[in-house]
Amino acid sequence: MNRLFVNLAIIGALFFSGAAMSQTTPNLFDPAAREQNPDLSGISAIRFLTSADYPPFNYRSGTGELVGFNIDLANAICENLKLGCTMQIWPWEQAADALEDFQGDALIAGLAIDPESGARFDFSRIYMMLPGRFVTQKLVATEFNASDLAGKTVGVRDGSAHYEFVRRYLPNAELTAYDSEFDALVALQKSEIFAFFGDGLRASIWLNQNPDCCEFAGGAYFNPQLFGQGLAIAFAPEQDQMRRAVNYALTRLKREGVLDELYLRWFPIGFY
Repeated sequence: MNRLFVNLAIIGALFFSGAAMSQTTPNLFDPAAREQNPDLSGISAIRFLTSADYPPFNYRSGTGELVGFNIDLANAICENLKLGCTMQIWPWEQAADALEDFQGDALIAGLAIDPESGARFDFSRIYMMLPGRFVTQKLVATEFNASDLAGKTVGVRDGSAHYEFVRRYLPNAELTAYDSEFDALVALQKSEIFAFFGDGLRASIWLNQNPDCCEFAGGAYFNPQLFGQGLAIAFAPEQDQMRRAVNYALTRLKREGVLDELYLRWFPIGFY
C-alpha cells in the first residue's frame, strides 16, 4: 500500500511566529459546476479512518491530541454537511484493510492514488496537489529562470521523481543527487549548489525552519505522472452516496474559503 511521503525529520518546524505569507491557492474544482444537494438519508455521521503518523496531515501533538490538516478537513466536511463525525486511528499498514472491511466510511490518511489503490477503492475529488518547486537563495530568487539553468547545479534527491523531471525536461541543468531532500537543501544553504528542486510541501516546511536563507523561485510544477495525483479521500467501492456527499462538501468548502483557510493555517509558507 503506497503512501504519499512526508519527511518526519523536519515537521517540528512547521509553525513559526510570523504571519502567513500572502498566497493564492489553485482551484481544483470546476468553478462552473453546480452540485445538487446530496442525499443524506440514512447517514447520521461519517466514520473517518486515519493514522497518527503522517504529519502535518494527521498525527499526535505533544499533548497526545490527534491534529493535522486532514483532521481539520474531516471535521469541516462533517460540519458543512451537518453530520456527526468520528475519527478512528489505525496503524497505517492496517488502515486500508479496515476500510475494505467497512469498519469506517472513509479513509483520510494520504493513501496514494495508483493502480493498486484504484483497484480497491473509490476516491473523492482531489483536495490538494503536491507540486514540484525550485528553491534558491533569496538573492537570486526573483531573477530565477528555469529555462536558463545551463551550467548551473541543481540539487535533487537521488532516484526521486523530481530527479527524473529535471533530467527529462531541463536537460541543460547539472544535476547533483543527494540521499535526501534535507541534504540537498542544506547544500543550497551552504551555496554548494545553485538551486534545489523537489517536493514543494517538504520544501515549505524546511523554509519555515530557515526563513533567512532561501525561498521558492519560479512557479509550481504539476506533473501527476511523476509527482502523484494528489490527496483525496478513499471510500470502499459502492459507497457512492457517501462519496457524493463528501464531494459536495469539498466543493462548498472551497467556494466558502474554508479550504484556503486550512491550507494557510497548516502551511504558512505555501508551496503553490
